[in-house]
Amino acid sequence: LYDPTRIEYLEKGYNINSTVFSLINIMATKTSSVPYYIKDIEDKQAVKRLEMLEKATNFNMSTQQHIKSLELKEKAYSKSEKPFPMEKPNANQTWSEFISLYKTFLKLDGNVYIYILKPELREGAEPSQVYLLPSQYMQIVVKNNVDFLGVENPIDHYMLTYGKSYIDFKAENVIHIKYANPNYDENGAHLYGMSQLAAALRNIQSSNEATDLNIKTLQNGGAFGFLHGKSIPLSVDQAGEIKDRLKEMKADSGDLSKITAVSSELGFLRMSLTADELKPFEYLKWDAKQIANCLIWSDKLLNSDEGAKYDNVGKAEKWVIVNNIVPDLRLLEEALNDKFLPLFKGYENSCIKWDVMELPEMQVDMETLTSWLN
Repeated sequence: LYDPTRIEYLEKGYNINSTVFSLINIMATKTSSVPYYIKDIEDKQAVKRLEMLEKATNFNMSTQQHIKSLELKEKAYSKSEKPFPMEKPNANQTWSEFISLYKTFLKLDGNVYIYILKPELREGAEPSQVYLLPSQYMQIVVKNNVDFLGVENPIDHYMLTYGKSYIDFKAENVIHIKYANPNYDENGAHLYGMSQLAAALRNIQSSNEATDLNIKTLQNGGAFGFLHGKSIPLSVDQAGEIKDRLKEMKADSGDLSKITAVSSELGFLRMSLTADELKPFEYLKWDAKQIANCLIWSDKLLNSDEGAKYDNVGKAEKWVIVNNIVPDLRLLEEALNDKFLPLFKGYENSCIKWDVMELPEMQVDMETLTSWLN
């Protein structure tokens, strides 16, 4: 069985499993395409009311509620937008790449570690670079004799462990974003987020093994078994000659290479199930569905005609935006608003907001909305 480790989710899942790769890639691409804005907060109460409205309706707002949300936005935030305080997170990435990789790490590992690099010599220096640390190699180092139920932060520092390299990162320079984790122990296992692929690990293994079986079946040209003489048993030498001749026939591409002769009637005893009997593609569909379920995605959007109809694809697209894209962007919003934007001069009272209502999947009936506005 695959080990439920973060390396396994990457190496056995994302790197070689087409279902995991496709699902997470489409999520990451969609997440990076959501428009955002940065504005100053004018009315904190209006911000809370707007958040409550979005959570209560799960973004499935009526026309009146949608108009109410627009009114709250006008009241909650300043009219003018601010540019992102950094043009690029670092020398190697754009913000679009950064957000895409953020989503990939979160879905694979359940954890995201954002390292903020800033000059240590100047008091109040603004960040100069921002990096996403490889989640699968990160370790949380807890303080000695820490009380996990106390008021003190139990994390001493973070450590990047790769091969024989060990790199420490101060806790105050790392923003740790994670999924909820019900698993608890005295070593701090609950401080890590839980990967959504943990429950789907057996489906990933099953999917990989079904794919391997298909490859082996194709390579073998079908089910394997034994040739035998029907009326006269084959001697060891005769069996060896027949096997050698079969190898020659397989290697020779000539027109008459697949024709041969034997002196007695032969039979074939099959020792394995055929692909039709094993039905590996049925198992692959089942595994793909379970992996999609664990990653909070609709199997109707898996490029499959089964169950996908014109009237329900649109609903499925909206469902995954609300239940997959929005919650992960909210985690990023909270982290940046709390621990990143206040590090920049003039952004102490600012907040970043991803506006999923601008996506085509979330557009309301404009004819009805216009009627209400009139």
